[in-house]
Amino acid sequence: MECGEVREQLLGYQRGQLSAEARAQVGAHLAECADCRRALDAETELSHVLERQLPRHAAPAALVQQLAERMSGAAAAPVTRSRRKRRWAPLAAALASAVAAAAAVLLVVRLTQPAFLRASLTTADLVSEGVNDHLRVVASAHPVEIESGGIHQVKPWFTGRLDFAPRVSFSGDDRFALAGGSIGYFRDRKAAVFVFKDRLHTISLFVFRADGLPWPTRGLQAVGPLAVDAAVSRGFNVLLWRDGELGYCLVSDVNRADLDALAIRIAASG
Repeated sequence: MECGEVREQLLGYQRGQLSAEARAQVGAHLAECADCRRALDAETELSHVLERQLPRHAAPAALVQQLAERMSGAAAAPVTRSRRKRRWAPLAAALASAVAAAAAVLLVVRLTQPAFLRASLTTADLVSEGVNDHLRVVASAHPVEIESGGIHQVKPWFTGRLDFAPRVSFSGDDRFALAGGSIGYFRDRKAAVFVFKDRLHTISLFVFRADGLPWPTRGLQAVGPLAVDAAVSRGFNVLLWRDGELGYCLVSDVNRADLDALAIRIAASG
């Protein structure tokens, strides 16, 4: 694999979201490429910083009870010297299964928010995710994987890298320059990331599948042709909107009027 392909998949590699084959290919490349290992280290450290800002969720009570019953049931069987060896194997298997299940739950809850908890997600969670992902872009040594030569160079680059086509046709202008694009994640799904510049400010646009996320229906604001949910989080302005099966999240530290102006340009070109 080439460095560009590997860096596109570093976040998925770190989160354990790659297939076994892809993980092996990335791992083999990392073993030989010091630059990509440094990029992985930087990505991992940034994830640790961002995770400390995210809420922690306890495992569901039903799952905790199920694991406890499995372990206590295995421990309740009588042990005799003649049966000890026969009993040890299933007990070890039960304990290993319980530990693996608990570890899987913790990993999924902390990193991707599992399906059975998605109903508890709020719009505030989407806003927080947008800010965290924007900070990842700003802090990255390689914020774009395809540098802009216009939208007709950036947009086709996503083909084959996503399971959807991002509906973005704005090539940038004298006010907002399109710096390029990359692959990212928005919660538990891949996202197309478009990076714009307004003077020294970075503006991130995330486009992703909208299904399964808590899209607001009340309190929306009209921004040109769009009905957006607008919020301010940690000093960043965030605009969220949905267009059919796709969701959009626009984030920056520019003022709200400037962010609205870019959202209108994006919508008008779509």
